[in-house]
Amino acid sequence: MLGAAALTLSTLAGVTSASAQGAFPAADEIVTSPNVRHVANIPATAPLGGPSSVGTDLAFTGDYAIAGNYLGFTIYDIKTPERPRITSQVLCPGSQNDVSVSGNLLFLSTDSRRSDASCNSVAQSDGTKPYWEGIKVFDISDKRNPRYVTAVETACGSHTHTLVPGKKNKDVYLYVSSYSPAASLSKCQPPHDIISIVKVPLRDPASAALVATPNLFPDGGNPGRSGTIETGYTSATTGCHDITVFPAKDLAAGACMGDGVLMDISDREKPRVISRVQDDEHFAFWHSATFNNAGTKVLFTDELGGGGAATCNPEIGPTRGADGIYDITGRGDKRALEFKSFYKINRTQTDEENCVAHNGSLLPVPGRDIMVQAWYMGGVQIIDFTDSTAPKEIGFFERGPAADPDESGGVWSAYYYNGYIYTSDLGKGFDVLRIDDPRTDLAKFHRSTELNVQTQGTY
Repeated sequence: MLGAAALTLSTLAGVTSASAQGAFPAADEIVTSPNVRHVANIPATAPLGGPSSVGTDLAFTGDYAIAGNYLGFTIYDIKTPERPRITSQVLCPGSQNDVSVSGNLLFLSTDSRRSDASCNSVAQSDGTKPYWEGIKVFDISDKRNPRYVTAVETACGSHTHTLVPGKKNKDVYLYVSSYSPAASLSKCQPPHDIISIVKVPLRDPASAALVATPNLFPDGGNPGRSGTIETGYTSATTGCHDITVFPAKDLAAGACMGDGVLMDISDREKPRVISRVQDDEHFAFWHSATFNNAGTKVLFTDELGGGGAATCNPEIGPTRGADGIYDITGRGDKRALEFKSFYKINRTQTDEENCVAHNGSLLPVPGRDIMVQAWYMGGVQIIDFTDSTAPKEIGFFERGPAADPDESGGVWSAYYYNGYIYTSDLGKGFDVLRIDDPRTDLAKFHRSTELNVQTQGTY
């Protein structure tokens, strides 16, 4: 592990700070390991700036990065990664605006009740009145002028979605994750043990439609365990939060609140759960999943405290709010998830810093399992989990506590794409990082033309 003596500290202007002696970073101060460099930042920009702005997920196509925001999405030109530029912005409010891309199509999740499916909708807080939630589809063939195509309503909205290529490359499927039903919501009644599957014909995206709502938890899922952040708790399963697919192996890993699942997706419209794990002692909320490149492991994240609490400290400890690393054992329907270890950042955060395991991606390093991961105000972590039982840190980037106490801060997603790490910060906007390290340098030779992190390819 890297210790305090190995830190480098700087502001965007490159000024060394007095906190170099090992104290906590100052407000908004940037701290990195020696092998990580912060090369660019574009702050949240109007019309996607201001008090309602929250940066979310990222997708990539060619020389462009697409960043979701609770207010819409931004397309960045990253042809020159150290000098990114805004190409266009679309104002289309509706949390979380999770994004994915396929060719000239962009898909956007809406998980807040809106008056209608348009980008001019307004919030509809009363769940007994007419409202809309689900998936929106855009044509981005002209990156400067994205065009709204259609929308598909899904039960309980779309908190996240996962793009799944069809078997014959004529269609793509969107596995829509949503949760938290309530009797007061007319279109989100309990129980809600399903995911929604939207089919999008690539030649006629306007005809996108809901084609299946498979029940993943016929027994109702984990009933949950009450408690606090300090004592530990487990969320009851009422749907899934996020799903990652490995199409080449017809596998998916679902992070479903109180359950972690492995699914067979050989029939894209009929995914089947073949293994399921729970950890009520350590996991509060199964949040997301990442396969290794061989498809023999899954790293699950735990969103302890819902992303709003200070959980990276000695009081919470190293095994709660941590990543859980599982090997996939067996064959066919006998495949199972076998726990191997926990991993959590070892840099103690202040009580003012919300810190939680969040979205990350693999670095394409042949023969190694190396991942970059967002931790909200815990920053960005690069880890090697080639040995499932002994994951280790390679490098990191973080900022000190937000100078503005009202800012919803921290890194939501951190993804590696064509030689650089791109991050979406809840409050700070779009960042570009670079890691230079013998353990990761081979990744720079790999080039992708498209990246949806929850749709894992192979390298």
